[in-house]
Amino acid sequence: MHTPHTQRSWRSAFAVYRHPRVIGMLFLGFAAGLPLLLVGGTFTAWLRDLGVELAAIGFLSWVGMAHSIKVFWAPVVDRLALPLLTRWFGRRRAWMLLAQTVIGGSLLGIALTDPIQHLWLVAVWAVLAAFGSATQDIAIDAYRIEAVTRDRQGAMAASYILGYRVALLAAGAGALHLAAVGNWSIAYGVMGLLMGVGLITTLIIREPEVTVDQTTQRLEQRVVDYLQRTRHRGWRRGLTAWFIGAVICPFADFMKRFGWVALLILLFIGTFRISDIFMGVMANPFYLDLGFTKTQIANVAAAFGLAMTLIGAALGGVLVARFGIMRMLIFTAFLAPLTNLTFSWLALLGPETYGLVMAIMADNVSGGLAISVFIAYLSSLTNTAYTATQYALFSSLMTLPGQFLAGFTGVLVEHIDWFWFFISSAFIGVPAIVLALVLARWANPDRIEQPGQ
Repeated sequence: MHTPHTQRSWRSAFAVYRHPRVIGMLFLGFAAGLPLLLVGGTFTAWLRDLGVELAAIGFLSWVGMAHSIKVFWAPVVDRLALPLLTRWFGRRRAWMLLAQTVIGGSLLGIALTDPIQHLWLVAVWAVLAAFGSATQDIAIDAYRIEAVTRDRQGAMAASYILGYRVALLAAGAGALHLAAVGNWSIAYGVMGLLMGVGLITTLIIREPEVTVDQTTQRLEQRVVDYLQRTRHRGWRRGLTAWFIGAVICPFADFMKRFGWVALLILLFIGTFRISDIFMGVMANPFYLDLGFTKTQIANVAAAFGLAMTLIGAALGGVLVARFGIMRMLIFTAFLAPLTNLTFSWLALLGPETYGLVMAIMADNVSGGLAISVFIAYLSSLTNTAYTATQYALFSSLMTLPGQFLAGFTGVLVEHIDWFWFFISSAFIGVPAIVLALVLARWANPDRIEQPGQ
């Protein structure tokens, strides 16, 4: 069944931000972003400030890998009912509440533990916070997709990004300031209490209404038919049923809906952000090598850059509502590598503040725009019967190739100068442009009805 995107007026496109669930996503985004630095950059700064050895800090940085492997337990979040909580609050809100409680409790545990005397216990709290954070991401992503129609997905993504970025400021600069005027225990205690923002929001919002389409019902009926024929009985039969329904069906459903095009879609997901990720790793070293001061980098690249990213994300939500996902996806696929060329221009210009401002403006506005549009696109690919598992797969694949290639950027810069490095980072974005144009014909999200909607 096809449902072509109806182009809205600008007024109705901007009105998308008044939707209650779009507003609620702002606070859920804050809850999602808050733990990230508290088990990452802020966490390592605290440990080093207290004199913990660098080797121990390096090993403890592994706790952040929970976000890269969340696809492995996403099926559990998708299908396992939590005792009492699921019955009281629903499937998505139950997991959000559990994860938020674990995060808040773990941050308070870190605040009350002396890492000099009990570093192992701090590590335990940090691991719990990291896995709670990744689990919360799975549940919030699923809720965001299921809570509103496709034309509001861009606005939901933009609202989420705004809340997420504000939380990063709170957990980064905010925590450092609290540690400076007080101590690290106070900083982590306050951050733990701020997780109450997520808890309160989860209690206020309503569970999304999800329907299962006939194609999905037929797919799962095959599981029932298989189990009726199997010789397995008791717990083995139950475990087999759960595994097929929670793990096999989400991937089988995706391949069945898109056929051979599914491989192109996965390839596109893996390449769309390569250009930005590849370039981004070397951004700060580039600014320093060019001659900019740390203050200039903080004021322009960090603070001004954040504002530009948020403007781009908000604009992305409006443009998706106005023009649809596919046209904006093609536009941002072209825009991302083109804006990388502004850094090649900056490399020739030298340490001129106006050049840095223009490069940051172009790169961060396009980056914020691309992120909100791409999140809306990934959301459109999911079947609401398997939202958490399918989106966890997409979001993991979204960054993995770029992060792998980014590891070689230092070697590349040593062999070519900065000008050609940014030229090469732009060319890496060409495959995503080609794939976007191909998918506009074979898998246009504005024409294909989303299962369960």
